[in-house]
Amino acid sequence: MEKLREQYEKEVIPALMKKFNYKSVMQVPKLDKVVINIGLGDVKENPKALENAMNDLMQITGQKPVVTKAKKSIAAFKLREGVNIGCKVTLRKDKMYDFVYKLFNVALPRVRDFRGVSANSFDGRGNYSMGIKEQLIFPEIEYDKIDKLRGMDIIFVTTANTDEEAKELLAELGMPFNN
Repeated sequence: MEKLREQYEKEVIPALMKKFNYKSVMQVPKLDKVVINIGLGDVKENPKALENAMNDLMQITGQKPVVTKAKKSIAAFKLREGVNIGCKVTLRKDKMYDFVYKLFNVALPRVRDFRGVSANSFDGRGNYSMGIKEQLIFPEIEYDKIDKLRGMDIIFVTTANTDEEAKELLAELGMPFNN
């Protein structure tokens, strides 16, 4: 899985330097971290759901997830401040590159009717977020062992200053955009 990091150093940096006329290698944007988040709405009715979601996330990323708690109470959702509502993992360095390689080359092609990811999900500061509807697209998850289909949010945090630079970086790394 070292392929993606080597590809970044050998192919992506020169391509981005040429396209955006950077004078130094340090100006070239890079992938800073990848955050994977699973939000659970049914944790109150099914307390085991959090444990199962954490287990799935750990199998997918190879890293122990952190439990996320509600920041404030919302009566309409029957939610109290401090209640467990999901889990997340922040990947950096080698684990991040391994996950990104697996996502682009193994998981996303397994999505039904996949035509590429939207190019409109940038936040204006060079970060990209996408959602996945089910965890089954990852090869580590066994169909028989899951209790419920769960989606997840994946956020790619880059050092790019603009969305155009970030899009070019992710495209060079192999993200399948639908143009």
